[in-house]
Amino acid sequence: MYPAKLPAIYPLGDSAVTLDLGNCIDAQLNARAIAIYRCIIGKPRPGILDTIVAYSSVSVFYDPGIIGDRTAIAALLTDAWQRTADEVVPPEAGRSVRIPVCYEAEYGPDLEAVALEKGMSAEEIIQLHCGSVYRIYMIGFLPGFPYMGKLDARLEIPRKIRPVPVLAGGVGIAGMQTGIYPLNSPGGWQIIGRTPFKLFHRDADPPVRLQTGDFVEFYPVPVAEFLGWEA
Repeated sequence: MYPAKLPAIYPLGDSAVTLDLGNCIDAQLNARAIAIYRCIIGKPRPGILDTIVAYSSVSVFYDPGIIGDRTAIAALLTDAWQRTADEVVPPEAGRSVRIPVCYEAEYGPDLEAVALEKGMSAEEIIQLHCGSVYRIYMIGFLPGFPYMGKLDARLEIPRKIRPVPVLAGGVGIAGMQTGIYPLNSPGGWQIIGRTPFKLFHRDADPPVRLQTGDFVEFYPVPVAEFLGWEA
């Protein structure tokens, strides 16, 4: 099922090592990266500070004073890659989460511009955005920010030239992906709606509600229901 050739393993600064399965958005590679990640975190080792899974890669951050050089981490990643070679991880194995989104003008400031750019009505954009189930390929940028894909090709659109302020809950699209801003932040994605669903709770365990490998489906709600959720 998986290529037998050892993937690229390279240093990430002076205290991290990355195993890269391929620089692409692919559900099967993402599932393999998750399997490698779980293999590593399943056996905690002194000196390992953190393990991060991304689209198709796994990075291990370590304390050089305890681990020494990166050779041991490269060996750890190689071992995890080999151990998961025969592990069948269905790409659809994650949790399913339905998330409400208000697409009204106040909550989706870029919706009309996106519709104009695409030669469609705002309602058609909403239907397309809500018509797909999105895989979370990674969490990053902000605590709890989910990078999800793939968008319907008719919705693919470039990022903004310059970042603008985005309110927490902003639902954006960029390229072939969609995402949700968990906190107020500058951002360059096209914001077509906002959700009252809280992605990040600092005092919760875990603080991030969505996880890599989960699946998200959006559904539209009116302003009154959005405000009811917030209350």
